[in-house]
Amino acid sequence: MNRSLATSLPRAARAPAARAATLQQHGAWRPALMLGLVSLLLLGLAYALAATGASRLLFPAQADGSLLIRDGQVRGSQLIAQPFTGDGYFQARPSAANYDPMAAAGSNLARTNPALQERVQASIAAVAAREGVAPAQVPSDLVTQSGAGMDPELSPAAAQLQIARVARSRGLPPERVTALVKANTQGPQWRVFGQPRVNVMTLNLALDDLKAAP
Repeated sequence: MNRSLATSLPRAARAPAARAATLQQHGAWRPALMLGLVSLLLLGLAYALAATGASRLLFPAQADGSLLIRDGQVRGSQLIAQPFTGDGYFQARPSAANYDPMAAAGSNLARTNPALQERVQASIAAVAAREGVAPAQVPSDLVTQSGAGMDPELSPAAAQLQIARVARSRGLPPERVTALVKANTQGPQWRVFGQPRVNVMTLNLALDDLKAAP
């Protein structure tokens, strides 16, 4: 009697312990699930809404993509290059992505690659013929592609090389086009970082706003 009672007590004691362990395991999921849900709402939704709202409030033009609008129509973005046809426009840097923002990329060719060297030499000859100058006068940024292929800016030297052609095509005095280039030339960022540069998009739109001289 005593022996059977002694052997049955440990088995009876195991059931409450097992139930307690199961309850503890189930309870451990609740904080983890709540933490995940709260993190998702705060970082995935609230933060995104707050950052978007603050950017639109403080920098409305930049938040919309720095769009260039004329007569109620979007003509482009100040941050993305696009091709221009005709001698009356300044030309931007070449683009390995064919100026497609959805395919922005460089050529990934090394400087020693024969294909790159051949393309650059061909571009130098084409630009020199277009602008009526010697090949040695062609700035490098007119024949080389940027890392993303969408750089909307040129060096002042590259813009100045095109002044004579643009002025002649539009019937404008070269001095007037030169003044327009200077007006669209930006200095180094915060006067410290980078080099002076000319935004081709804003420059060409400013040209369209001008009237040809009589």
